[in-house]
Amino acid sequence: MAKIIAVTGCPTGIAHTVMAAEALKKTASVMGHEIKVETQGAEGVKSALTNADIIAADVVIISSDIHVDVKRFVGKPMIAVTTSEAIRKTKAVIEDALAEIAEVAEIAEVKEKTPAKEKVSAAAAATPVGVKKLVGITSCPTGIAHTFMAAEALRKGARELGYEIKVETQGSVGAKSVLTPEDIAQADAVIIAADAYVDTSRFAGKRLHETSTKDALHSGVGVIEAALALPEPDKADLIGKVKELKKARSTTRTGPYKHLMTGVSYMLPMVVAGGLLIALAFAFGGIYAGNEDGSLGWALMQIGGATAFTLFVPVLAGFIAYSIADRPGITPGLVGGMLASTLGAGFLGGILAGFMAGYLTKFLNDKINLPDNLQGLKPVLILPVLSTLVIGLLMIYLVGPPVKIALTALETWLSGMQQGSALMLGLLLGAMMAFDMGGPVNKAAYTFAVGLLASKIYMPMAAVMAAGMVPPLGLALAATLFKSRFTTDEREASKAAYVLGISFITEGAIPFAARDPFRVIPSIMVGAAITGAISMVSGVDLLVPHGGIFVLLIPNAVTHLLNYIIAIAAGTIAATGMLFVLKKPLTESDSV
Repeated sequence: MAKIIAVTGCPTGIAHTVMAAEALKKTASVMGHEIKVETQGAEGVKSALTNADIIAADVVIISSDIHVDVKRFVGKPMIAVTTSEAIRKTKAVIEDALAEIAEVAEIAEVKEKTPAKEKVSAAAAATPVGVKKLVGITSCPTGIAHTFMAAEALRKGARELGYEIKVETQGSVGAKSVLTPEDIAQADAVIIAADAYVDTSRFAGKRLHETSTKDALHSGVGVIEAALALPEPDKADLIGKVKELKKARSTTRTGPYKHLMTGVSYMLPMVVAGGLLIALAFAFGGIYAGNEDGSLGWALMQIGGATAFTLFVPVLAGFIAYSIADRPGITPGLVGGMLASTLGAGFLGGILAGFMAGYLTKFLNDKINLPDNLQGLKPVLILPVLSTLVIGLLMIYLVGPPVKIALTALETWLSGMQQGSALMLGLLLGAMMAFDMGGPVNKAAYTFAVGLLASKIYMPMAAVMAAGMVPPLGLALAATLFKSRFTTDEREASKAAYVLGISFITEGAIPFAARDPFRVIPSIMVGAAITGAISMVSGVDLLVPHGGIFVLLIPNAVTHLLNYIIAIAAGTIAATGMLFVLKKPLTESDSV
């Protein structure tokens, strides 16, 4: 007979809390086990577990839909389930708990049989001598028990080995103990102990060990040793270096720029899908495809234009708010973005809505303090309702109307641009795309162009994409034609730079610019500016925000196709010529 203790809880603390407790008591009794259940909810804690109960227990069951403090149960076999699972699958839950007892006992037996010297030597063999620094992230689908239990197990394992570790928990109320760029930079290895999706892009160039929360719970020491035993990441080729540079750059982004780029990254697939479907609608139904009800062209226009393009401003706002306030920020951000779209405030209103929703939700999350047993109410009830109410009223009465006026004025100016204005805007956007090759200035030009797609203004998008292809293409062509001006590594890298260029990955120019910035950057800025100007003056429209040269294969994705190709070619040749003039032949020792 096993001694089981359990904690049940739900946001209201009534129906599911009591039903789960009764189901566990009844089923455990039928199965011949002893059980004591503590309930938590709006009315507080009932039938509280004592220290004696916890010490005597063989296993702990956490059946809760709210945050439960599990620190008092550290060292005990433990499983976490929802109240619904405990009600509907009670026997299976108890059987899983009993299996946990056996599994933990088996692990303890193996550890006990392992000589102390062997344990020390294993740890020493896995890592170099010295105090190691690690960082980790733990997360589980409910964001309650296993998230925090796994974090505590990793901390305990690090203490046993004499290492330092910082663990970020991604729970139901957002991220806690958030890892900073400095933490990550100093880390010898990264551990992701998660049963839910965790974004790992900020750990580029680090040893990364991914495992489950269960593995971390069972053997924090083993997980840490496995992470440190991983080989250092290999030095990559140009394409790999570019990916690493992009990820590294994203990890150093802070503040509003980081949040805006998070929103843009989630928005892009929506814009790409919508733009391509609109282009296909024109291909099948002509320019009046949207007017022919029931036709394939009309259907594609409904999917791409009436739906995908309608959603991209809410998605932009929602994920700006998510970047600032984590999951509680998504709802007010989405609602604020949708209001921006329906009120005519467009992408400018969406950006403002996202930032307002994110910072308001974060402020409320920090300032509203609830007892531990009510913490689960914050992300699902209190924060979304309060933030959505405030943001909605602000958008309708204060922010939406003036932003609509500003956006309408911008659209009117862009739609009625004369040749001189188009030339200047093209030069400016093109130069911005090449200035920092994927940095803040580049992204400002890109975000401006993407945002205008919702207003059916497509010329800036064409200029921006064409100009963004020029830096890698110009450098690749120059390295091919003028070999004496480039190192052996750069000449080899030029082959990959061609691919990156036609794929609209401007960052392909960064490794070249890093070596000789004062000659390379002005050269590619001139080429990109010329491309942007030719594209704008030629009136080229581009309906999709990414894809490089490959979007030219899609019917009607680009207008004035020949002029567009000429613009890209002219800018590439101009950049190549500038590189020939500014870069001098290298000596034999420098060219290696």
